[in-house]
Formats: sequence, structure tokens, C-alpha cells
Amino acid sequence: MNIVILTGAGISAESGIATFRGPGGLWEGHRVEDVCTPEALARDPALVHRFYDLRRAALETVAPNPAHEALARLDLAWPHDLLIVTQNVDDLHERAGAKRLLHMHGELRSALCAACGTRYPWRGALPLGTVCSRCDAPALRPDIVFFGEMPYAMARIEEALARVDLFVSIGTSGAVYPAAGFVRLAAAYGARTIELNLEPSEGSAWFDESRNGPASALVPAWVDALLAEALA
Repeated sequence: MNIVILTGAGISAESGIATFRGPGGLWEGHRVEDVCTPEALARDPALVHRFYDLRRAALETVAPNPAHEALARLDLAWPHDLLIVTQNVDDLHERAGAKRLLHMHGELRSALCAACGTRYPWRGALPLGTVCSRCDAPALRPDIVFFGEMPYAMARIEEALARVDLFVSIGTSGAVYPAAGFVRLAAAYGARTIELNLEPSEGSAWFDESRNGPASALVPAWVDALLAEALA
């Protein structure tokens, strides 16, 4: 059985990373247009760099939770195709041990050269005007997929969805496309679909099954049951 797992902000919320929407959410105090669009980067690059510097620094204060750890355990044990596609830009899946992983919206701990497209692992602040060592342009920016930009690895994700037997969405709002459309694409290819979310998402009606509760409880229980059944 081939599995594709989509994760969103809800899986990292219990680690202390603010969720995308709602009171106290990530963007409170900043309009999305001010910090997460190509236009914002062109208009006020210093603000955008400071915003992502703060988010990058905040990763030092958080750790993977049982949901990340359960998915890493599944990744290690599952004998068939498995792909974890995350909308999150944190590195908690990696720190938990997941290997079969794609960041479709970029990564905080990565820098992108806007001139030549080279990516660099990055920790700490990313000052405006940092020079790319490949092309010498002072053009390094946060390696984040801004609103209006194409998410990463879409061809690979769509290929995985075309072969999937089970599609699982964890901690997503069901409102951000193209990820919100993955459930319908997987279903069109005949996959069973499950949602694990704190509360019903905007796309809950598209899933065969929806379970509600904290990711740190739902995900380990689901992984334990899946592995027990598959490896029995």
C-alpha cells in the first residue's frame, strides 16, 4: 500500500509554533501582503528579512512532538512507497527523523538566491544584501514560497498522488491551494482518504474518514494501528 501524507500547521502547533490562521496566529500584527508576497519583498525587503529571521530563530526554542515522531517511525518501518508532503517551513519532521519528505512551501533553514536559484542551508540571520557564493549577486532571500509563487516539487507530488492507495491529511486548514486539492486528486485515482485534524477543516467533506483531536494523540494512535495491521 502506497501512502502520501500531507501535513500542515496543526501538526507543529503543539510544539509551540503558531498556526497560520486565527487569533494569536503567525501573521498577527502583519498583513500577509506585508511579509509573504513577492511584492512585499520588493517593497520592503528589510521587513521581510527581519520577519523570517525571527521565525528562524524561534526554531531554536521548539522540538518535535509525538505526531512528528510517529510519522518518522512510520517512515522508517513502512516497506512500500511513502511520501510526507509538508506545507510547514519548520524542520520538525527532519529533527524527528523523517527522510521521505518534501517541503512544498520552502524551508526556514534554507536561503535562495533570487538571481541564480541556488539554495543554501542556512542558520541564523539572513541580512539583506547577502552575497551568493555561486553568482556573486547580493540576492539571497528566505527560501519560502510566497503567495503567488509556485510551490516546490509539484510534479513529484502529483506523480505520488497518481500511485497512492492511502492519502492522509494532518493538521491542515483545507483552505490553501494547491494542497487543499490533493484529497480530490488522490480520490480520483482511487485512494482511500483520511483527515486527522483538531477540528473539521474546510475540506472535510471530501474525505472518506475524518478524525478530530490533537495531532499528538491522533497521529501516534493511527500509526500504531496501521503498522500493527500491516506487519501482523
